[in-house]
Amino acid sequence: MNGARNTMSTNKGNNPDPILLTLFANRFMSVAEAMGRSLQQTSISTNIKERLDFSCALFAPDGDLVANAPFIPIHLGSMSFAVKYQKKLYGKDLKEGDVLMTNSPHAGGSHLPDITIITPVFDSTSKEIIFFTASRGHHADIGGILPGSMPPTSVNIFEEGAEIDSFKIVDAGVFDREGLLDYMVEQPSKYPGSSGCRNIRDVESDLKAQIAANHKGIQLIHAIVDDYGLETVQEYMYHIRSNAELSVRNLLRDVAQRAGTNELSAIDYLDDGSPIQLKVAINSSEGSAVLDFEGTGWEIRGNLNAPISVVHSAVIYCMRSMLNLDIPLNAGCLVPLDIRIPPKSLLSPSRTAAVCGGNVLTSQRIVDVVLKAFHAAAASQGCTNNLTFGAGGKGKDGKTSAGWGYYETIAGGSGAGPSWHGTSGVHTHITNTRIGDVEILERRYPVMLHQFELRVESGGKGKWRGGDGVVRELEFLEGMQVSILSERRTRQPYGMDGGGPGALGRNTWIKQPRAEDGDIPTNPEYERIASEGARKINIGGKATVWMGKGDRLLIETPGGGAWGVSEPDNFPTMDREIHKPQWEPRGSFAERAKAQAAF
Repeated sequence: MNGARNTMSTNKGNNPDPILLTLFANRFMSVAEAMGRSLQQTSISTNIKERLDFSCALFAPDGDLVANAPFIPIHLGSMSFAVKYQKKLYGKDLKEGDVLMTNSPHAGGSHLPDITIITPVFDSTSKEIIFFTASRGHHADIGGILPGSMPPTSVNIFEEGAEIDSFKIVDAGVFDREGLLDYMVEQPSKYPGSSGCRNIRDVESDLKAQIAANHKGIQLIHAIVDDYGLETVQEYMYHIRSNAELSVRNLLRDVAQRAGTNELSAIDYLDDGSPIQLKVAINSSEGSAVLDFEGTGWEIRGNLNAPISVVHSAVIYCMRSMLNLDIPLNAGCLVPLDIRIPPKSLLSPSRTAAVCGGNVLTSQRIVDVVLKAFHAAAASQGCTNNLTFGAGGKGKDGKTSAGWGYYETIAGGSGAGPSWHGTSGVHTHITNTRIGDVEILERRYPVMLHQFELRVESGGKGKWRGGDGVVRELEFLEGMQVSILSERRTRQPYGMDGGGPGALGRNTWIKQPRAEDGDIPTNPEYERIASEGARKINIGGKATVWMGKGDRLLIETPGGGAWGVSEPDNFPTMDREIHKPQWEPRGSFAERAKAQAAF
């Protein structure tokens, strides 16, 4: 092994060996994959264990993203900002056994429920930091004004739960539980109308799972260093980054050549009318580009503001998606790009701006705008249809009761492209989570699922058809607070090259009559109306409602836009091809069976 280490180190300064480049890319990705498996297996929350709303990645000593597994792109592009912030904050004061915790958008976070755990990796000889491992997980409740910590009505960040710039959750190997309780329970409850974390036991357990996942990554990195030597490992870490940079430069040259121009532009609007505008100027000789978001709307008095780190996540995702190459998503994808974001806009909000919707909704619209500018794909559903419900926390009397929160994102239709149909019923672009198993949902929470199916014909019509959205209907078996945070309820996902738009989404409250609500009148004149049963109420894209026992929420998600002018003779054939079901077992139980069969 020493001979191999010495031979490989002599390649420094030369072009990388293509076989070793592929080997190290896969070794680095396998570290992130192993971290993810550890986190899933040791977590207990539905959000992380079942929905897989987490990411794990490996970072260079300077905080740049080196490699990741195919987790949540919105996490991966922004985690680098968090690692760099902590590195700058602590400098050389970090020591072995330290683990850092952060979620603040100001410190490289996305939105507050996404908590990042960062662990430095030290060289066993020099005691210098040689890598960072990091994991980010969406926690179902971190306090705030509503259960689930994704309030559709929030107007500042204090209403969205605990905000942590930096907290050394493990100091020299000692877990600081008292500090965690202060940050997660005591501090958020000081804001008027807000509660602390409603289920701190689950959150604490999942944070420990993240710490363990990072430690797993450290063990595997040290194994790679033992195999090849630190010099070779770090050399190929930078080669991988350079390879991604070169790939994006070639992509930009190709785009300019195919478009016949070096100037690209696109604009789209949020449901409230706020514009997201992009102008791209490509330098073909250098293979670089300026992406200028000048013209984007001002900061919003609402929660659709997106931190700068989220904008970079969306851009790096788009660059990687347009590459027809099997390379890890890493910081090299951003090197040829100069991303310019106007200050005080909704893409560069103030320190106290609400942001919980920017990470999950505005980010989707940024992706659509980038892909539109590059003429790559029609609009996808542009939404994640964020549903939260729960109970407990601080009541109107100021007293706090134990509670719980549930959070899920709901699939829709993806946009079509110049040679493919959109996909129906998927989490699109930078979310990449999945829906929880219905058996686990109904067993753990007082709800019943009545419908979950494709929303047929909701995709745009065209030569290449947009994917269909879904229909999901839940009945609540006891009274609880229910919130929906969604987009594309007033502006359809557009088609491209003459393709039709996808259908708008819709959220409907099916309300049962109740005497306490005045729905059961005593006047005989209205008895006939009362006997007609439940009312159907459109609650709009962003709402929070107290739903009583027996009430239902019907969510119809948007379809994707189509590409190209329709060819009527082909429609029947396309419909059969697109909507033909191909069933296979999925979910945590099926995955566990597969894993066992693999041994």
